[in-house]
Amino acid sequence: MTAPEATVVAVDEVEALAADGLRWLMGVARETPGGGLAWTTRPSDTALNPTLYTGTAGIVPVLLEAWRHFGDDAWADTAVRAARGIAEAVGAFDGDSLYFGRTGMALALRAVQRELGDAAAGAAADHALDVVRSHFDGTRWNEFFELMGGNAGIGLGALLAGDADLAVLALEPYLQEAERTPAGVQWAHRAGVDARVHHISHGALGMVLALARVGDATGRADLVELALAGASDIVARDEAGPEGFLVRHSTPQYRPELVEPISYGWCHGPAGDAQVFRLLRDVTGDPAWPALADRCWHTVTHAGLPQRLRPGFWDNNGRCCGTAGVLALACDRIAEQRDPHDFAHVLVADLAARATRDAAGARWSNVEHRATPSDLEPCTGWAMGNAGIVRELLRFVRVSRGADPRYAFPWPDHPAVRPPHGASLLP
Repeated sequence: MTAPEATVVAVDEVEALAADGLRWLMGVARETPGGGLAWTTRPSDTALNPTLYTGTAGIVPVLLEAWRHFGDDAWADTAVRAARGIAEAVGAFDGDSLYFGRTGMALALRAVQRELGDAAAGAAADHALDVVRSHFDGTRWNEFFELMGGNAGIGLGALLAGDADLAVLALEPYLQEAERTPAGVQWAHRAGVDARVHHISHGALGMVLALARVGDATGRADLVELALAGASDIVARDEAGPEGFLVRHSTPQYRPELVEPISYGWCHGPAGDAQVFRLLRDVTGDPAWPALADRCWHTVTHAGLPQRLRPGFWDNNGRCCGTAGVLALACDRIAEQRDPHDFAHVLVADLAARATRDAAGARWSNVEHRATPSDLEPCTGWAMGNAGIVRELLRFVRVSRGADPRYAFPWPDHPAVRPPHGASLLP
C-alpha cells in the first residue's frame, strides 16, 4: 500500500479545532480542595488522575502549548492551577514511574516552575523526586523495568527534572540485567515474563532511549555503549528492509490473545522507533541512525494509515497509539528535512473528520473492536485523549505557517528537532 492522497484542511480551521478541543478540556476540569485544577481520565470517572499518561500531568504540556501559541496568559494561569492540583496528589499517590506515577508528576511540576516561575511547583517537584528516590530498592522500583512503568522512565524523567544523580541510579541496573543476544543485548520489560518486548513504550527501544540520553548527558560512556548494543539487537530483527523498517511487538509474542504482532504507531511501531533513531543520531552523529529513521517513515507512509486497518491495531486517534503520534513525527520531518506537508495533511484531515464538535467543544472517541458499541468515551489526557491530540494540532499549525516547530514543553522521549548542517529551524 502507498500513502493516501493528501486532503487539505485550512490551517485556520485546524487552529479552530484545536481551540475547541481546549474548550472541551476546560469544561470537564475539576476543582480541587486546595484551589487547583485536575482531570479524570474520562469525564464520567470519579477519581482524579494526576499522571502523565492519562491525567493532569499530561494535560499541563498542552496548557503551556496553548499559552505559547495563543499568547494568552489565561492558559499560563490554568497551568499553574493544574500544577497545584498535581502537587496536592503527590503524597497520597501510589506509584513512582514516569508515565503512571510521581516522576511524571514531578516533570510536569518542573515545567511549570521553569516556564512560569512558579516556586510552589518547583518545591513540589523536589518533594516528588525525593519520594521517588526513597522507594528505590537498589535495582528497581517495581516489577516493571521499561520506559513507561519502570527504571528507564524514572531515569529519563529525573534527568529532565534536574536530578542527574537519580537518573544514573535508575539506569545503572541495566548494566547488570542485560541479556546477550546474537546481535546485541535485550532486557525483560517485566519480572517473570518470558517474552522480550522490542519497541519504545514497554520494550527495549524505550530502555535504549533512556540509556543513551542519560549516558550522554552525564558522561557515562558505558550507558551509551549499552544503549547502542540494545539498538543493534532491534535493528537485527527488522522484517521490512532494505527500504522499510518493521519489527514485531515481541519475541515470543506477549499475550497473543490480546496484543497483535504488528503496529505502526509511537508505542509499538516504526513511528516510535524513528524517535529513538533520531535520538541516537543526536548522541552519536552516525548517519546510520537517520537512515533507519527514514526507513521507519517509509513503512509508516506506505502502510495505508490512517485508515482503520488490521493487522496494525489502528483504531486510535491518540498520541500514544494512533494518528496524533504519527503527526508528531511528520512535523519533525517537515522541520528537520523540509519534507512535503502532504502526509501531515492526510493525518490532520483524518483527525478533523473524526472529531465530535458541538457547543461543549471538540473531542475524539477511540475504538474498542472487542466491544459493542465500539466507540469509547472520549478521554482527557495525553495518551488517548484531547491533550495529546490538541498539542500536535497546534504544532502542525505553527509548522504550516513557518513558525517555531519546537514545543513549549519537550516531551521526555521525543527528541527536539535539529535541522541538518546548522540550518535555521524557520524557513
